[in-house]
This record gives sequence, structure tokens and C-alpha cells, in this order.
Amino acid sequence: MRHRKIGRRLSRTWSHRKAMFRNLVTSLLDREQIITTEAKAKELRRVAERMITLGKRGTPHARRQALSYIRGTRVVSKLFEELAPRYRDRPGGYTRIIKLGPRRGDNAPEAMIELVAREKEKAKKAPPEKAKKKTSAAAAASGKKAKAPAKKQKK
Repeated sequence: MRHRKIGRRLSRTWSHRKAMFRNLVTSLLDREQIITTEAKAKELRRVAERMITLGKRGTPHARRQALSYIRGTRVVSKLFEELAPRYRDRPGGYTRIIKLGPRRGDNAPEAMIELVAREKEKAKKAPPEKAKKKTSAAAAASGKKAKAPAKKQKK
């Protein structure tokens, strides 16, 4: 009986599962979006949200706890300096899982797991759009003569 046993085994030993989730959470916090199987994504969500909660605490002890799990000091510093302030007012639910369908090779159900507030960050980093040039139809409508496109010469 599996009473009071939390988590999926994923056909792996305990040490293999721990190593796999350490790698997955490091990649997720570094890239902010990864593609994996649905079962791994659902288990990874628990680990990733715990790490972001540690980042929100911001204490030296929480940083040491995160360093003991996450592989890479650069990712831990990103967690405490960039990601934790982003989720300061959010009480939980830092990740989103989007189902993608079956994987081509073995038909395993794939999912994309990403951090929730990515859209706001993309909008801030994206350069402003430039004004579009008038097309020949728009130029004709305005009464100006449109130039014919120049032909490229072969060398």
C-alpha cells in the first residue's frame, strides 16, 4: 500500500531522482522554461516552488539551503537577486505547466514548464517597434508616386 507516500517514483532510484530534479530545477531557474515529460514537470513544480520560496526569504541560511540543492552559484545568485524580487508579492504558484502532446520518439506525453511572470520580463526587454514605411498602395492613396523596387545585380 502507498499510504502517506508523496511523490512519483518515475521508475528511478531515490538517488537518481534527486540528481535528476537537482539538474532540472537548475535548468528551469537558469532558462526560466524547459520541456520535459508531464510527470517530471508535475514533480519539478514542487521543487522549483520551494526554491523560489527560499529565495523570497533572502536569509543567509536560505541561501545555503538553496546552494545545497541547486547546482551552480550563478543560478542561486539569479534566484536571490532577480527571481525572488519578481515574486515578492505573489503567495505561490510561480510555475505554469503547458501540455505539448506526445513526444515523437517514444510517444511520452511532453509538457513545458515555465516561470509565470516571464511575459512581463519579455515586454520590458523587447525593443520598441519602429514605424512601418508606406507601401506603394499607401503612397498611391496619399497622392505620391511610389518608387519601383531596385533589382539586385548578380556578381
